[in-house]
Amino acid sequence: MKNSTENKPEKIKDKKRFFGKTMEALKKKWLIKSSQTLILVIIILAVYIGISLLLKKVVLPEIDFTTNKVYSISTETKDKIKNIDKEIKVMLINYGTAEKESVVNFIERYIEINKNIKIEKIDDLASRSDIMAKHSLNPTDSLIVISCGQNEKELYESDLYTFDYATYKQIDRTEEAVTNAIVNVTRQEKTKIYFMSNHLMYSTQYYTKIIQDLEEEANEVETLDILVKGEIPTDCECLVISTLKEDLTEQEKNIIISYIHDGGNILLMCGPNINNASLNNFQLVLDEYGLEIEKGVIFEGDTSKIVSGYPDFIVCDIQDTTLTSKLDMNLKIGLLDAGKLILNQDKANELGIKYETLAKTSEKAFLRTNLNQQSVSRTALDSEEQECIVSAIATKTIENKESKLVIFSNELFAMDMPIQNNGYQSYAYQYCNNEDMVLNSISYLTEREDTITIRKEGEEQSYTVTEKQHQIITIIIFGLPILIIILGIIVWQVRRRKK
Repeated sequence: MKNSTENKPEKIKDKKRFFGKTMEALKKKWLIKSSQTLILVIIILAVYIGISLLLKKVVLPEIDFTTNKVYSISTETKDKIKNIDKEIKVMLINYGTAEKESVVNFIERYIEINKNIKIEKIDDLASRSDIMAKHSLNPTDSLIVISCGQNEKELYESDLYTFDYATYKQIDRTEEAVTNAIVNVTRQEKTKIYFMSNHLMYSTQYYTKIIQDLEEEANEVETLDILVKGEIPTDCECLVISTLKEDLTEQEKNIIISYIHDGGNILLMCGPNINNASLNNFQLVLDEYGLEIEKGVIFEGDTSKIVSGYPDFIVCDIQDTTLTSKLDMNLKIGLLDAGKLILNQDKANELGIKYETLAKTSEKAFLRTNLNQQSVSRTALDSEEQECIVSAIATKTIENKESKLVIFSNELFAMDMPIQNNGYQSYAYQYCNNEDMVLNSISYLTEREDTITIRKEGEEQSYTVTEKQHQIITIIIFGLPILIIILGIIVWQVRRRKK
């Protein structure tokens, strides 16, 4: 008993020594593990910060899985931009918000194409009074300014989108707007376009917006009084003529016909002769293309083909032609008090003319010659006109020279004329795709191959899964977590029994 009692303190001491050594070892291991963990956390944070800083400076290669390649730059843009050897500055003003991030990311892709493109971001516009004054901006306004030397192009948010009136979808034209702006500010020579200014029903002042758009696309626009000038200048790549209130002189008629025979191109926006003016010389110009504009105004009997409440404000689909072949969207045009075009095919064959129909009415359209009638529906005095042609392209070949004419049987659709509709005021050129059609027509006539049209639909599409796909998704969402939980319980039970 004594020996047992004497050994007890020794055993207690041994236990204390063992416990002390164990705690010391644990402390050392904990310190080691804690140090390693701390070092690991520091390394991870450093890597994260480093990658974040790198991503801000580096534009990653584009990866776009969308069907319409909404976030990719097209091959056509790359071909236009890659060889420009001038420094191009792109200033993004107030584009630092989350909702505008996609536009910024897309424009940054241009750096991959050409290293001469430099991007500057200004998100604190209030501190840049110089920029606000130069571009007439408020502190919260957004703007993209693309410049090269003294040439500069402004792009507002409204310039980055348009609307497809056939599908009622918003169309993204960011790439089109940015690419054309870059091409325009780096272009050395400008295309010359002349608007004939005399004998007109409406002054050229009514085309201010269209002229401004043309000038922003690196065109030089001038008005032209042919009688005063005595000629159509040799640098004229497109002559624009609108509805006449009086006839051309004999000299003017001859000058225009000589221009046609020399391969000149014309955009003709000419409505019906509702004032019954004598236009014999002007008709001789139309005869060069085998064309005639019938007397009377077109009314549309199909209510889905008019601007609400106005049967003489017709809406027509733009047809597939050489002019529209590059336009990646469906277009509509709204014409107010348009006339009926007559294309003389027999004369066309004789004169070497090829026609393409750009736009026509529905089968329910009718022609009204007596404009004193108040009825919006067809009366006995109106003539039934199925599918009237209201816009066409005529290409005439003369001794290896080609003269092209784009004609709209209406001038009002392209004007700054204010229109009241349901209590709201808008302008004629804003309806449907009127503005686009005028600009694209002139680009076609002037052979501006450097001007591109790339318009992409958004990727917001509904997707309906098949029954098999639904089962697979259900298994992944519900079955896999349940399986993991069951496996976890089994492993826990096995380990518990081994103890």
